Amino acid sequence: MKLSTLKSPYIRLRIERDQSVTDFSRLDIVKAVRREFDSGCLPAGSRLPPVRMLQHQLGIAKNTVQAAYEELVAQGILENRQRLGYFVLAPSNQRTVTKLATPAIPVLLKVPAVPRPTSKRGRNAKQPIRLGSAFIDNDLLPAERVAECFRAVLKCGVPMDYDAQGFAPLRALIAQRLEKRGIPARADDVIITTGSQQALDVVTRALQKRSIATENPAYGIGKQLFEMNQMEVTGLPLNPFDGIDMKAWRKLLVLNRPSIVYITTNFHNPTGYSYTTAELMQLIELSRELQFGLVEDDWGSDMLSYSEFRPPLRALGGDNVLYMNSFTKKVIPSLRLGYLLANETTRNSLLAAKRVATLANPTIVEAVVYEFVERGYYDTHLRRLQAELDTRYRQCLETLTELMPAGVRWTTPGGGPVLWLEIPRRVDLASLTERLKKKDVLLDARLNEWFFSQPHLHGTRINYAQESIERTRVGLEILAQELRNDLE
Repeated sequence: MKLSTLKSPYIRLRIERDQSVTDFSRLDIVKAVRREFDSGCLPAGSRLPPVRMLQHQLGIAKNTVQAAYEELVAQGILENRQRLGYFVLAPSNQRTVTKLATPAIPVLLKVPAVPRPTSKRGRNAKQPIRLGSAFIDNDLLPAERVAECFRAVLKCGVPMDYDAQGFAPLRALIAQRLEKRGIPARADDVIITTGSQQALDVVTRALQKRSIATENPAYGIGKQLFEMNQMEVTGLPLNPFDGIDMKAWRKLLVLNRPSIVYITTNFHNPTGYSYTTAELMQLIELSRELQFGLVEDDWGSDMLSYSEFRPPLRALGGDNVLYMNSFTKKVIPSLRLGYLLANETTRNSLLAAKRVATLANPTIVEAVVYEFVERGYYDTHLRRLQAELDTRYRQCLETLTELMPAGVRWTTPGGGPVLWLEIPRRVDLASLTERLKKKDVLLDARLNEWFFSQPHLHGTRINYAQESIERTRVGLEILAQELRNDLE
C-alpha cells in the first residue's frame, strides 16, 4: 500500500444530546464540531470521525451524520476529501492555529542515574576493570545449566496461571532447604519476590509506622528505597573494623523507636561485614525490650564456605524475624528471583503489599529456578562458586598486602564478593575515582549513596569476584600507584 493512500487518524468529539429528545440529531453534531472549532481546539487538517464510526457510536442513522457534516462543509468549517474523509479547514481569517503547549514535566524525586550494565560479549583487555561492583564474574555462573532448565520447562508446557505468592513447588523446596539450615519454615509462609530488593520493598509498603533503622553505611539501593518513600530512617553506625557498638545502637533505637531494624547479617554491602552470633543475640534482646521488628537480609550466606554452620538471625530469634534471601547474584543476575519468609501473622499483609505492586512474578522463571534447584544443579554450582571465590579472596588479600601503601587498611570478611578498603582522609576520593576511570579502572567511592550522615569511614568497597585474578591484580596495582602518589 502506498503511503499516500493511508488515512489520517481521526479526532475524538464529545457530542451532547438535547435532553428533551431521545436521539442525537444533526444539530447536536453540528454544535459539537462548531464549539470545538470556535474554541481553537480543532487544528486545520484534523480529520473528523468517519461517518460510519459516528453512526455506530451514537446509534443513529448514517444519513443524519452525513447531513451534519455536509452542513459544516457549507459553513466553511469542513472540507470533503473524497474517499479520505472530512477534514477541518483553516479559520476564515486564515489565522495560524496556535501549537499546543508542551505539558509540564511531572515533579519527581531526584535520584542518582541508574547505572547501565556492561555487556561481557567481546570483552578484552581494553574494557574497564570493575573493582567497585558487587557482582560475580559471568564466567562463574551456570548459564548452560539454567538454559537446560528453561528448555525442560518449555517442553513440559509453559505455566499459564500465576500465583501472587509464588510457584508452589518452589516455595515448598525453599522451605525444605531452610529447615536444613536450622530455620523452621512452612511453604505457606514463603513469598517469592523479584530479588531481595522487592522483598525489602514489600516490607516497607506493609509497615503501619513508616520508620526503619538500618546500618550506616547502608545498602545503597535500599537507602534510595527508604528515601523515595519518605520514611523516617535511623542510621546505626557500623564500623567493619571494630564490630557493632550495641550501646550506641541502643541509644539511637530508644530515641527514635523505629518500626523495624533491617540488617544484612552476612557480607554486608558495602563493607563486607558479617555479624557475630553474640551481636545477633544482643539485637534480639533489644528487639524484645524496645518492641521493634527485625528483618534479616541473608543474601550473601551461600557465598561462604561452611555457611551452613552459621545460624542465621531467623534461626536464633524465631519466626517473628522476617527473613530475606535471593538466588539472583549467585545464579544469573537477570533471573531476579528472591524470597521473603514471613509467619502466619505477617504473611497476609506482606502478600497484599506485593500483589498491589506486581500482581505476581513470572511463573516461568520461578519454574526454571525450581527445576535448577530440584535437579541438584544449585548445590553443585554453589560448591564450585565457593571454591573459586575462596581462591580469589585469598589472592586479593595477598595482593593488597603486597601493594598497598602504609595507612591503607582493609577488612577480612572471609567470603562473599566484596571487602572494604579504608583510605586515609587526606586522599580525595572523587579525584581518585576520576583518575582511575581515565586508566580504565572503575571504583565506587560515592560515600553519599551509603551514609545517612557525615561518613565515619573514608574508603570504598573492593570487588574481587567479578574480574579474573589477573585483571583484579592489574586494577589493584593501578589503584595502589595512585594512592602512593597521593600519600607520599
